[in-house]
Amino acid sequence: MRPILLQGHTRSLTQIKYNREGDLLFSVSKDQVVNVWYSHNGERLGTYNGHVGAIWTVDVNSTSTLLLTGSADNTAKLWEVQTGKCLHTWEFKTAVKRVAFSEDDAMALAVTEQRMGYPGTIVILSIKNDLEAEQSDEPINIVYPKGSKAMAAEWGYLNKYIITGHEDGSVAQYDWKAGDQIKSVKAHNAEITDLQMSEDRTYFITASKDKSAQIFESNTLNHLKKYMTDAPLNSAAITPIQDFVILGGGQDAMQVTTTTMRQGKFECRFYHKILEDVEVGRVKGHFGPINTIAVHPDGKSFSSGGEDGYVRVHHFDEDYFKFKYPELH
Repeated sequence: MRPILLQGHTRSLTQIKYNREGDLLFSVSKDQVVNVWYSHNGERLGTYNGHVGAIWTVDVNSTSTLLLTGSADNTAKLWEVQTGKCLHTWEFKTAVKRVAFSEDDAMALAVTEQRMGYPGTIVILSIKNDLEAEQSDEPINIVYPKGSKAMAAEWGYLNKYIITGHEDGSVAQYDWKAGDQIKSVKAHNAEITDLQMSEDRTYFITASKDKSAQIFESNTLNHLKKYMTDAPLNSAAITPIQDFVILGGGQDAMQVTTTTMRQGKFECRFYHKILEDVEVGRVKGHFGPINTIAVHPDGKSFSSGGEDGYVRVHHFDEDYFKFKYPELH
C-alpha cells in the first residue's frame, strides 16, 4: 500500500475532508491555506485564499458546490468549490474551531472558541445553496453549551439534533432550535479531539487525549465500543466495507523532538470495530503526530494529515478487502 504524499502545506494539518463522491479531498492547515486535491492521484486542483489566521476546520456540501472553513482569524468563510471565489464571510468574537454542513445543506454549524471573556458557542447558520444568492449574516440560533467548552460537533441524522464533544471528555446532545441540552454523558477522562459520524449518522466515534476512542449511539448516547491505545489520540474514523475503525495521534507535538518515530507512536492504527481490543494493523509514515484522518466514502482508501505538514493518501491493497477475522467466521 504505497501512499501518495500531498505536499501543499507549510505547517501542520488541522483537518482533511472528502466530498460525498470521494473524488475530491480538501485539506486545511495552520498556514492559512485551503487546498483541494484529486484523491485518486494526489494532483492539486487549486487553493482557496483569504483567511489571515490558522484554519482549523473545513466541510463541503453534498453537491460539492460550496465549501465552508473556520479559522483563528475569527471568521467562517463560504467558498465556491469550482472557482475558489469567497462568497461570504461570517465574523465572530473568537476563533472558529469546527464547521459542519447539515444533512440537507440548508444549514451549517460553527463552533467558536471560549476565550478572552467570551463564552464558547455553537452558531447555526442559514446556507443558501444558490451560488448567486446573498447569504444571511443573521444566525438561525446560537447555542451556549453547558459547562465545559465544545471541541467538536456534528449534526445528528435528519438534523434532529447536534452532537457535541467537550474539553472535559463529555459528549452531549443539543436541541439546536431551542438551544437546550437534551442529554450528556461523561465519555472520556480528557478532552475530546475529534468526533465523526457513521455513514447513516446513527452512531459516531470520538477520539480523546485519554488515549481511547469510543463509539456511541447518536439517539440515546449509549456507549457501544471502546478502543484503548497507548498514545493520545487526535482523530478517529469509521471505515465502510470492512468493520474497522482508524485511530491516529501520537504524543504532543511539543515533545516530538525528544523521541524517535517509533516511540512517538505516529501511526494510523486499525482496530476491529466489533471486537474492540483487536488491533488488526498499523500504517506508518508521518514524522509527527497525526492530527486528522478521513476515510473515502467508498471505503477503498483513506487519508491522514500530520503535524509534519503532509497529507498521505493510502489506497488499500486487495488483501485488505479479503481480510476476515477468523473468530467471526
